[in-house]
Amino acid sequence: MLMLPISVNAQQGNDSYDWTKVIDAIVKVESKGNPKAYNPNGNCAGILQIVPILVKECNQILKEKKSTKRYTVSDRYDVQKSKEMFILLQEHFNPEHSVEKAIKCWNCGFYTKNWKNKSVGYYKKVMKYYNGGN
Repeated sequence: MLMLPISVNAQQGNDSYDWTKVIDAIVKVESKGNPKAYNPNGNCAGILQIVPILVKECNQILKEKKSTKRYTVSDRYDVQKSKEMFILLQEHFNPEHSVEKAIKCWNCGFYTKNWKNKSVGYYKKVMKYYNGGN
């Protein structure tokens, strides 16, 4: 079983990266911390407003890692499992631990080309909370 704590070991060296501050800021923007939050327009659910395709992507990554763990669509409402999925996706798509990439790609998608020019308004909202704003 693959367990992903909030802090994961970096793929290079023994450093670890703690995503807590990024996750907390995204949660404030996405759901204001409500684990039951649901947006029917995008079928987004939970504290991180996860869409079903991200659950599928997480399961594909787990399969590639030869893990037997799998997430379900209902796991989007579980705070811990939502955070695990976020970290799993960051570990896979963002091994350099770029906060900007983490935030922008969470909003526009991990396969978006030219992500640096996308989700600028969203990035600014999240960074306000990341930097201690209310």
